[in-house]
Amino acid sequence: MLALGDLRITSLNGGNFRLDGGAMHGVVPKTLWSKLVSCDPLNRCEYSTRCLLVETAGRRVLVETGNGDKFPPKLKEIYGIDHDRAIGDALREAGLGPDDIDTVVMSHLHFDHSGGTTRRTSADRFVPVFARARHVVQRREWEDATHPHERNRASYLQENIGPLGEAGLIELVDGEAEIAPGVRVLPTPGHTAGHQSVLLGAEGGPRALFLGDVVPTAVHVKLPWVMSYDLEPARTVETKRALFTRAVTEDWLCVWGHDKDHAAGRLGVDKDGGFVVRELTTL
Repeated sequence: MLALGDLRITSLNGGNFRLDGGAMHGVVPKTLWSKLVSCDPLNRCEYSTRCLLVETAGRRVLVETGNGDKFPPKLKEIYGIDHDRAIGDALREAGLGPDDIDTVVMSHLHFDHSGGTTRRTSADRFVPVFARARHVVQRREWEDATHPHERNRASYLQENIGPLGEAGLIELVDGEAEIAPGVRVLPTPGHTAGHQSVLLGAEGGPRALFLGDVVPTAVHVKLPWVMSYDLEPARTVETKRALFTRAVTEDWLCVWGHDKDHAAGRLGVDKDGGFVVRELTTL
């Protein structure tokens, strides 16, 4: 647990999975990234789906919901999922249930960030897990997720998205917005056009930034290290540059959503002017 002023932040594991190492590191050759990240015989690297429970002013905010537990056997094999763990399991371990969550914030609506928002019923229907929570996403992200095209359709699974809209649980924001005391969303486009990150803590005090997929792991702090999954890679680089400049200047703690070994760290600048992780920490 991390305390930031009046905020309490708990890291929750929504379940690990595997993704192609080449796709996760974009134009960076395997001879470089394989020195830092191991992969299995199928060239897949293991990643977490880190979620955050934020308690502030008597409210509970859940940042991200992980993969969920609805994958059919074929997709579980593709993504190396050998468990049925979902965000509900992590919440129970923290002594909470879905109805204890007031707000859900997702960086974007790809399946590994929104999969835990719904569950499959015995009647083979999909219903919201957090039935009393508002689900906050950028308006542009919602538009893209509900009107997918060939490039992003495989990542936007409608069983994670449609039930939220049908239940009236979606709250759309346009740009930067405070959604709870000390919890602010920032537009961070590149991975998707409507991607957002979550800035935690009061202005002038200690702060942490949940980066989502704009910087999924500690090794992606290097500016050119951008995933092939990103729709606008050059924009991701510029988003990272702007975020890192603020993070260094204001000494933010950066939280990575997919790094299974390192939850968070603080950034610095090396002798050549490049951004680096100067300190790793746990949550």
